[in-house]
Amino acid sequence: MSHKYEFPMTGVCAKKVALDIEEGVVQGAVFEGGCSGNLLGIGSLIKGMPVKEVIKRLDGIKCGEKATSCPAQLAQILKQNF
Repeated sequence: MSHKYEFPMTGVCAKKVALDIEEGVVQGAVFEGGCSGNLLGIGSLIKGMPVKEVIKRLDGIKCGEKATSCPAQLAQILKQNF
């Protein structure tokens, strides 16, 4: 059974992310705000990917001079909640 969640994002351009997770696998990720093309791309690339693999690939990515990024925030959200 699929479960949908929404989480706020901080320190990045995106305001929040809506996730659809089913049995530890990302079924969808939709970001509000931020760089729409990049975030649509991230959502498309991680669809069907196990949560643990998404964390492994995205954790620690920085955006320019910022200490974090939208992908890194997504990894943190997944770490803390799944």
